Amino acid sequence: MRLRKRRQCFPSCSSLHRVDEDEIYWRQKKDDEELEWSQNSSHVISQLAQCFTSAMVGPRAWIGGLFNRSANRRNERFHDYHLTPPQEERLQRLQERLQTPFDESRPDHQAALRDLWRIAFPNVVLNGLISEQWKDMGWQGPNPSTDFRGCGFISLENLLFLAKNYPASFQRLLFKQGGNRATWEYPFAVAGINVSFMLIKMLDLFSEKPRCLPGMNFVRILGEDEAAFDVLYCVAFEMMDAQWLAMHASYMEFNEVLKVTRRQLERELSLEDIDRIQDLPAYNLLYQAQKVTLDNFRRDLNYEDRDHF
Repeated sequence: MRLRKRRQCFPSCSSLHRVDEDEIYWRQKKDDEELEWSQNSSHVISQLAQCFTSAMVGPRAWIGGLFNRSANRRNERFHDYHLTPPQEERLQRLQERLQTPFDESRPDHQAALRDLWRIAFPNVVLNGLISEQWKDMGWQGPNPSTDFRGCGFISLENLLFLAKNYPASFQRLLFKQGGNRATWEYPFAVAGINVSFMLIKMLDLFSEKPRCLPGMNFVRILGEDEAAFDVLYCVAFEMMDAQWLAMHASYMEFNEVLKVTRRQLERELSLEDIDRIQDLPAYNLLYQAQKVTLDNFRRDLNYEDRDHF
């Protein structure tokens, strides 16, 4: 048995700002989150235990009547707000996406899966929608459709959005480029489904309207940008990977990494000066990934010009 080093959390830029929630709220939020995770983690993907060990967190009691009264006042505030027509319309469309299961018999779903393979491995011919090749992308078996049962078609849409809009991040995350990597890394595709599920729960998107501060702020952003959920997914995936590296984690600790990522993202979405997903401090992770790729491209182009002359 080896001694484990004290874990260092990924240094989120949000710690430099004052969050408009007091410490009592965040303590209770953390306790509630850990209890909820222990009760619902088995719902993510039925076969997930083959790759990750679920974090077993016992139930915790609420602390004191004073804290309960404070939480009740906050809950009342979270319920007592109104959505604008654009917010209501876009939230409804997003919720409809959440209700769409992955259907391997639908041609458009099959095409989306093939698109994902083509972007990931442009020089490798896919043998079929059921093939051992899918394991190279981080699916648990030869048929990816079995992994979508926990989150539906939107998780595939999220992966495609990342691949098409942030290709540098997609390639880096898929091939585990950069950083001091673990011997046993998390499987890319299954981790991506977990990130989608984590965001849906964190933002309370199955409710008529979110009943938490991060969810309320997200709906406000969604009213201005219909792609907000997909962009937030890309940020969350990069944030999770950065936390993974900072904690020197292995696949047995994936659930813990995801929980820490969720807490950091909740804090950033609770900042007062966030009007779009691009305003999140963690968005810099996506920006930096694209910038490094562009700098490398320009450097290679300069080398080619020199060789030409």
